[in-house]
Amino acid sequence: MICKACSVLLIRPKLAFSEVVSSVVRCCSFKSTTQDTERQRGKLEQPQLGTRGFHTGDNTTGSMAEAGVQEITEGKAMVLLPKSVFYNPVQEFNRDLTTCILSQFAEEYLAWQADQPSKGKKSKKKKVDLEPEDEQTGTIDGCHGDDKSDNCLGSKNGIRIFEGLSASGLRSVRFGLEVEGVKEVIANDFDKTAVEFIEKNITRNNLTGLVKSSHGDASMIMYQNKDFDKRFDAIDLDPYGSASHFLDSAVQAVCDGGLLCITCTDAAVLCGNAGETCFAKYGSLSLRAKYCHEMGLRILLQCVESHANRYSRYIEPLVSLSVDFYVRVFVRVYTGQKQVKMSVTKASMVYNCVGCGSFYLQQMATAIPTKGDNHKFVPGVGPPVGPTCDHCGHKHHIGGPIWSAPIHNAEFLDRMLVRVERDAALFGTSERMKGMLSVAKEELQDVPLYYILDDVCNILHCTPPNMVQMRSALLNAGYRVSLSHAAKNSYKTDAPPEAIWDIMRWWVKDHPVSAKRLTDGSVVQAILQKEPSLQVSFAVHPAANPASRQKGLVRWQQNPEPEWGPKPRARRNEGKESNTDGEEKTEDVKSGLKRPLDQDEGDSASKVVKKENVLV
Repeated sequence: MICKACSVLLIRPKLAFSEVVSSVVRCCSFKSTTQDTERQRGKLEQPQLGTRGFHTGDNTTGSMAEAGVQEITEGKAMVLLPKSVFYNPVQEFNRDLTTCILSQFAEEYLAWQADQPSKGKKSKKKKVDLEPEDEQTGTIDGCHGDDKSDNCLGSKNGIRIFEGLSASGLRSVRFGLEVEGVKEVIANDFDKTAVEFIEKNITRNNLTGLVKSSHGDASMIMYQNKDFDKRFDAIDLDPYGSASHFLDSAVQAVCDGGLLCITCTDAAVLCGNAGETCFAKYGSLSLRAKYCHEMGLRILLQCVESHANRYSRYIEPLVSLSVDFYVRVFVRVYTGQKQVKMSVTKASMVYNCVGCGSFYLQQMATAIPTKGDNHKFVPGVGPPVGPTCDHCGHKHHIGGPIWSAPIHNAEFLDRMLVRVERDAALFGTSERMKGMLSVAKEELQDVPLYYILDDVCNILHCTPPNMVQMRSALLNAGYRVSLSHAAKNSYKTDAPPEAIWDIMRWWVKDHPVSAKRLTDGSVVQAILQKEPSLQVSFAVHPAANPASRQKGLVRWQQNPEPEWGPKPRARRNEGKESNTDGEEKTEDVKSGLKRPLDQDEGDSASKVVKKENVLV
């Protein structure tokens, strides 16, 4: 617990309530409420905080450095970060994008709510349901219940945001500082050290009352707030690894029309390196294919949709991106049994040739209109392929189901681009945001998955055409084509595989393949021995060079630092406490005894101290 007036760490866990009150009185004569209000109004200077919350005066920087606590500035936020709490600077793009999308969502959501017809019933005041800390389900410091004092900042009719895995609280602090129309932000984490620093960072950024800390299990808190009058308007889940085990509670705890922001960093699983694990976590079999990054994105969307369908709810993707080492989706959740029935038409199985890489999609079902607005649902007819590939003679692998409906809302992307251009100074990664959102907007929304030009040419072992030439050939043949944000040199097209290989056959006529590649039974020979049936022209088409490419927008960043990537999982400090000698202790899980933590026990300590998913 930290005194709101002077920011001194008053007590450690397991002290009696009488000792808590005594500590507060001795600390600041119980003047915290008055001073806290003055500080929010800008009349008092914020105190400097040292390691673990002790007041350090003018020597704060030195004390923090000695204890391994660094100060991070991002956007409008300035937070303290210890080594034990997870932070990845590479994910600044993720945090910038989330802050921007939440700002746009808040503006549109509040307007949408105002337009909803009144049901003639008085709505109950929303209140977060969190059990006491000693029951290990969570606590929140700040304004509670009907507290309407000046300490409660934010918009009276604004949105309520829940961040399930906050780590240092950087993301929640940015929400409080940068997103307009926010009523309340709850920054939760299961790690006690992380929660201590969340509270410090709330105070440092003058957000007491608007941003509130919570110590508890994210899933449990969402389950406790699934009732209609307790739901959150937006939920942000950014765990280390998979978010699959948070989805069931998340789709229940978000308001109708509310926003789910979900990250998964287990890209290897989603991209086909462990299809059986992907099926266990997400209910879909991933494939090791060239389009794996978009397939992983669509597997996550299908998983969220299936969880929502169980509660007569469905999703509408606003923005879905595969970025660096993770996937990030922003979806709105609605309730409606009729629309839930349409979900089966948005799922498809994928047939992928292991020889030439050609792929086909098989829709799970189709909806046939009947009387009025009703539909009759007919199972899909398949398979769309024969026993072997028509182009190279190899077999197919089956993956899915995946989400085969649009993964972006084009109109929302237009509005986002206007906002990013207007507020570019707020975001350190604004140039990349413009590039990624522009490419996402250019994508063919009704065409799932993509080909990569370099890989198509590698199969034939031929000199590749440039992107403009390939796009021109497709456009001149009457097909549509676009880039994909998920990979360089990628193209999405409604052209069937037959047309793509015909284009490559015409290309090879002018750029011959080495004779030694044309061995009997090879994929190259099987494809090139057939004569093309499509007339192809490589003359430059006016629409061959997309606007994002002409403008030179930043889409894929260079490596920002050595050995960048997901970073190691942070260690959870749930079982640790300090004794009077400053010696760190940890609980022995098996015996229940407490013993000193030796300096040479780095490896063994990681086995004793349980780990948790924490991410900024």
